[in-house]
Amino acid sequence: MSVFSDINNTTEKASHIGERYVKASHQYFKLKVFQQLTVSISLLAKVLAIGILLFAGLVFFSVAGAIELSNALDSYSLGFFLVGLIYILVSIIIYLMRAKFNPFIIKKLGPKFFD
Repeated sequence: MSVFSDINNTTEKASHIGERYVKASHQYFKLKVFQQLTVSISLLAKVLAIGILLFAGLVFFSVAGAIELSNALDSYSLGFFLVGLIYILVSIIIYLMRAKFNPFIIKKLGPKFFD
């Protein structure tokens, strides 16, 4: 009977070790999800804050540039048209280069996500 009791004890130990492993893995994954979530939310908040301020600055620079061009060309409509045309050209260039953004983003976020 000692063989059966040894097998029973070994099985109970293995079961206990397995349960501890599952609990530890569960805790690890919860912490990992929490870390990724906080990093993502923090990054989003920073991007939003900086993006809003940059957008406001860009609007002011655009209006100031359009007014200066208008004064130089003696035509308000032509000055504002040229500023709008510059934005359209920059947008087209960014659109044509859109495939280059994915590898850059993956290289920047990959180490943080898989750390």
